[in-house]
Amino acid sequence: MGAAYFYHLTRRPLQDTLPVLLDKARGAGWRIAVRGRDPDRLAWLDDTLWQAGDASFLPHGLAGGPHDALQPILLTTSAEVSNGATCVMCVDGADVAPDEVTALERVCILFDGTDPEAVQHARGQWKALTAAGCAAQYWSEESGRWEKKAESGG
Repeated sequence: MGAAYFYHLTRRPLQDTLPVLLDKARGAGWRIAVRGRDPDRLAWLDDTLWQAGDASFLPHGLAGGPHDALQPILLTTSAEVSNGATCVMCVDGADVAPDEVTALERVCILFDGTDPEAVQHARGQWKALTAAGCAAQYWSEESGRWEKKAESGG
């Protein structure tokens, strides 16, 4: 049974935080789906990840190609995890269902702490997932480093 980890981004933007979390998830041996809502935004993230440099190479691809099932990291707008992901990272308000949280190793929800709508959406996701019995943790970087601020046992 998995858990949902909420990451409240207040100091570093998504393009700086996401590669760190992807690297940790890959280190755990997980295949990852990065789920967003806007194909153009995912294309931008794709470019950003490719330009990160050799030291932080993260093999990945955009969904819709002939090799989606082979991608260790797949950027997608779909709820379908066509690469066999065991971890889903939701960005930009992408939705996740309670049954996904329980079926996967980990669900990460990254949200922009400077955007009141994103914060409100994440609060709604927290309430919905924990009410459905999902384990969840809330992490904040407000102090300058990541600290766990809340946990629900599920």
